[in-house]
Amino acid sequence: MIQAIGLTTASRRGRPPAVDDLTFEARPGGITALLGPPGAGKSAALRLMLQLSPGRGVALFRGRPLSRVPHPQREIGTLLGDVPGHPYRSARGQLRMLAAAAGVPAARADEVLEVVGLSGLADQRLGRFSRGMDRRLGLAAALLGDPHTLVLDEPDSGLSPRERAWLHGLLRGYAEQGGAVLLATTDPMETARVADRVVSMDAGRLIADQRVDDFARTRLRPRVAVRTPHAERLAAVLHQRFRATEPVEVVLESGNRVSVYGGDPATVGEIAHQHRIVVHQLADEIGDVGDRSPAGPLLRADGRVVPAQEARPAAVSVDSAPATVSLARTAPAPGAAASAAPPSSPPPSSAPPAIANSAAGTPDAVTRPLQVASVASKALEVGARAGRPAVRPALPPPLPAVSPSGPSWPLRYELRRWAGVYTSWLVMGTALLAGLLVAVVLASAGSWPAERVLTGWAEPLPLPPVAMAAGLLGALAFGQEFRYPALAPACVPVPRRLSLLIGKALISAGASLSLCVAAIALNSVSLTLLLGVRGPTPESWGAAFQSVAALSVGCAWAGLLAAGVFRSGLVGLAAVAAVPLVLAPALRAALDSPFGRALDGLPERLGAMSTLPVASELDRWLSASVRLASQPIGWALAVSLALLLCGYAVLSLRGGPR
Repeated sequence: MIQAIGLTTASRRGRPPAVDDLTFEARPGGITALLGPPGAGKSAALRLMLQLSPGRGVALFRGRPLSRVPHPQREIGTLLGDVPGHPYRSARGQLRMLAAAAGVPAARADEVLEVVGLSGLADQRLGRFSRGMDRRLGLAAALLGDPHTLVLDEPDSGLSPRERAWLHGLLRGYAEQGGAVLLATTDPMETARVADRVVSMDAGRLIADQRVDDFARTRLRPRVAVRTPHAERLAAVLHQRFRATEPVEVVLESGNRVSVYGGDPATVGEIAHQHRIVVHQLADEIGDVGDRSPAGPLLRADGRVVPAQEARPAAVSVDSAPATVSLARTAPAPGAAASAAPPSSPPPSSAPPAIANSAAGTPDAVTRPLQVASVASKALEVGARAGRPAVRPALPPPLPAVSPSGPSWPLRYELRRWAGVYTSWLVMGTALLAGLLVAVVLASAGSWPAERVLTGWAEPLPLPPVAMAAGLLGALAFGQEFRYPALAPACVPVPRRLSLLIGKALISAGASLSLCVAAIALNSVSLTLLLGVRGPTPESWGAAFQSVAALSVGCAWAGLLAAGVFRSGLVGLAAVAAVPLVLAPALRAALDSPFGRALDGLPERLGAMSTLPVASELDRWLSASVRLASQPIGWALAVSLALLLCGYAVLSLRGGPR
């Protein structure tokens, strides 16, 4: 159940609001269409409902605003625009990443891919998807958490007729199970085919809120349908007769069909008789019935054969007596098992069995009677009901009771995002290769100490290759997040959340430490094989790791925070490079100035702190950290991290939900 009450967008410098006092309802068990021409305010209304843009009014989802829904991904499925996925990420990787964020099992990704007909293309890169495949993937993402509500912004835009028929069939099956569907569209004919209720908008205001039958009768254009073997000749004659006298539109359809908008059958019949044109059909119609024998829906996009159990008959059948079907669908509550509620009475043989998905503690069953009209009344309705597909794709199975996502979801999400594209692996491989080349050159030249040889840190380099790579990985963690905002609908910027920052910081720190270990091990083994006894000994591994690990983690966090503050991976990388190139020389100059004399002897005082009675391993780490902190680059890194962390915190507080 969706209730939109008084939705009004914020003022735009004296211009009228895009949405002005919009109020409507979208009930469960049906499809509600938000209809209007481009620029009518449909997308703005959906963004207001989902709290993606500022404004007034309230939108309630089962009686609660979005800010009070504990798990929005499990209750409200959205599809606003294209899927914001990395072009080199696979379809399965994209959905598993979203499943980790929603707290649902990873196997759910394969289930929804099977439903939308993309299981055969699960490993295909998103950059190679067509428009129809992208729509299917977006719908799979919307169905991932088994929501009770779907909010879709022109989901059939740019689709072929067969893809559109498949989409409408899937939405119809979802609504028949008790789900609430709200979709924005610009095509009144398609609206009449798929919707149960039509909310018409124009210039941001509500024009009409009607059942689809009333909409078809009052708002669709009536026409005279003519079938004749001389369709081109009749169209030319009618166009010439009505061109200068009456506002009549003559359209030559495919085959032998002519549609006359604004005319009446008597006048059209008399004109045909005067010109001796044979007429096989002459009838009044409402709406656009299209081709009498349209192609079937494109059930799958990967070319696989649809299993017999996946295609089921349409729920609405033609019968002389009305039938009533009780339908219910609710979202499973965390910790509650999904159960099926049997209908109070068995349905008639012409209707499908009642389907119920209910959760303990969250009863929201909605009974919606489906009146099956007679053959005669069907012929008088808008030709949409006859245009619905005879078979419909099966929906994914109900999601079993799963525990709340908990505080670990940022780690699982970030790990899948980080490992889902080859960019991170390419950066790490390049850093290892560069460090190995520098280490071989340093060892061949007899450079010392061994720590610099093992880490490949030559004197002209501002940072070792592993620290540079760690900074780049940190910058990409938020840079790719903001460029491909998978966690935010409508491609809006991802909110700066503390939980997401912690998850990215932990994963980037782990990647940096792993990179340091791999670089030292690779360089040591390679130098031993190439130089023999002249290579670094294993006793120097620990000192080399301690000298570069803190620096690499600090660079990773500096790049992460800078990219999070400025929403740009390039700025994050620039912040990492500025630490040794700008901040460290500036601090060194400040320490050499008269103002820095008060800090004379600080390195020795910091070094004395490492003599505290602590464990040996911790003592070595403290000593390495103190040595880094006593150097200008350590000071510069600490100052940079402190400033960036404060900036991230301030922007996070300012960017809270509106």
